[in-house]
Amino acid sequence: MKLVIAAVRYQFLGFFKNARVVLTFLLGIVICFLLSGRVMETIGQYQTSIQAVEPFLWTFVDAAAVLLMSLLLIFLFSDVPKLNAFTPFYLVRMTKKKWLAAQFLYIAGCTCLYVLFIMASTTLLCMKHAFPGNMWSRTAALLGYSGAGNHLHIPSTVKVMESISPYGCMAQVFMLMLGYSLTLAFLILLGNLVLDKKYGMLLSIGYSLYGFLLDPSVLGRLLGVEDYEMYRIRSIVGWISPLNHAVYGMHDFGYDNLPALWQSMGLF
Repeated sequence: MKLVIAAVRYQFLGFFKNARVVLTFLLGIVICFLLSGRVMETIGQYQTSIQAVEPFLWTFVDAAAVLLMSLLLIFLFSDVPKLNAFTPFYLVRMTKKKWLAAQFLYIAGCTCLYVLFIMASTTLLCMKHAFPGNMWSRTAALLGYSGAGNHLHIPSTVKVMESISPYGCMAQVFMLMLGYSLTLAFLILLGNLVLDKKYGMLLSIGYSLYGFLLDPSVLGRLLGVEDYEMYRIRSIVGWISPLNHAVYGMHDFGYDNLPALWQSMGLF
């Protein structure tokens, strides 16, 4: 284990001095700012406070937002596994399995750090109007009970507020995003190791494109499905699309024939 940890520490040397890493995190802030615009607009409209994690929940329980967030990981992990002049020295002193375990831990650590950074950025952008208590805000209640959330494309619904606390919901959304992001990152590693550097990028882009094309609204328009038949599309896509498994609202809360949260995490 000491050898594995030493290899992971080496992978993180100069992490925040790497231009690719810095650009990825800066673009993450830009995406958070753009996507949280509707949340800040709603706060200004209602002139009410919000719970600290609600901006994160309202921003990243949307398939397009999760997809945009994850696409930056393709850029971040385009060079994994990192092969340089020191790699043969590590392979001489440890087995290939230990070296591969270090790659796994490095990717998992980077992904956790990135998702935590995205969550913190979204929260900090709206912190002027936020409170830390573990209770849904008046803004969430107004959006949920009036139905205005659907009009503004903010998924604050009564069934969510009645079933779980804000921090509990945050943990579930975080784990779904992390599961999807780790799957994407390990696909890049698989393609780069087994095939070639460019194939890791192609696998990850194909994975993202597959999720985008299986978005219920996109698929419904492509197939010309009527509105009253869309529930069938949502049910099927909810099970076969990895991107929809990462969307909190595309799960079964006792009303729909959709996967449960534990089933999505098991799939990832």
